[in-house]
Amino acid sequence: METKSQNTGLKKAGVAKKDEFYTQLVDIEKELKHYKKQFRGKVVYCNCDDPYESNFFKYFASNFNALGLKKLISTSYSGSPIVGGQLPLFEVAGSKGKQPLKIEIKKVPDIDKDGSINLDDVKYLLKHDKNTATPLKGSGDFRSEECIKLLKEADIVVTNPPFSLFREYVAQLVEHNKKFLIIGNVNAITYKECFKLIKDNKLWLGASIHSGDREFRVPDHYPLEAAGSRVDENGNKYIRVKGVRWFTNLDYEERHENLVLYKKYSPNEYPKYDNYNAIEVSKTADIPMNYKNAMGVPITFLDKYNPEQFEILGLANDKREIDKAFIQGSEFNLDEQHKRFVGMVLNKKATYARILIKQKK
Repeated sequence: METKSQNTGLKKAGVAKKDEFYTQLVDIEKELKHYKKQFRGKVVYCNCDDPYESNFFKYFASNFNALGLKKLISTSYSGSPIVGGQLPLFEVAGSKGKQPLKIEIKKVPDIDKDGSINLDDVKYLLKHDKNTATPLKGSGDFRSEECIKLLKEADIVVTNPPFSLFREYVAQLVEHNKKFLIIGNVNAITYKECFKLIKDNKLWLGASIHSGDREFRVPDHYPLEAAGSRVDENGNKYIRVKGVRWFTNLDYEERHENLVLYKKYSPNEYPKYDNYNAIEVSKTADIPMNYKNAMGVPITFLDKYNPEQFEILGLANDKREIDKAFIQGSEFNLDEQHKRFVGMVLNKKATYARILIKQKK
């Protein structure tokens, strides 16, 4: 769970719609290595990434030939605090000041003839080929008509969408039947719309982030109030955020590895909920090997979830509104006085959010 200070930072960003959290290149590289074969011959779209600053764009541009991409598309947006301002990587031919851009790359030649493609080759291409960059007519918002048109052309979308618009962003990807690999907060698991996709095996967590916090670069105007914030030697601001996960519908081998179970069920160690016929399992590692009925596990269970080993029955949220609950037969958990869904109750106390599962035969 996030600390209070880190949650405060995310909530403020969400309210202000200022979610410019720039993902570190090392985190992108660690995740993308699990999917490289799936990108060959594909059109990749980074639609929440200012190409001036995005490490997603840098990764795909510099690995364009190695991945065998058909095309790379990236769009900036008018609300970006750095578009047309700081240019730490390159100058772009065709750029018109702060106007949002669409950048399309169909090939990256080895300009320096060193036998490999690197950022210097990308920099040269974008600086000298006016055909790669085109000013957008609109704001560059992922919901705009011209960005949706680009989305329809894409095969795979990879980006860090605004945390405050995560539901809407995922809904758009699903509507257009796109493959995707995106970053979000682990609590997005409890969103009704996202959990239904997880339950139906149409969305799952990525391969590389299962615990700990991650560092994101933030714009210069962003207040550094959370613990772990820092400013580097170049004046760039960074914050650390707990509960970050990759969300994807790209499959990978590790997702189908069985969770090794070593504990045995006993009624004393695994009490039943007051209001639902399931046992409480407070840690994923403590799932009993010999219990075949319903169990309530933490949402971080999904880090280890193998759809061939477990069946997901539903979700019991913790003190969230009823329309966010997603568990069949849960009407008796509704607090009529406060009109709130109280989730699982254990010894007369509401638990944290729980995913209800059982082992497959």
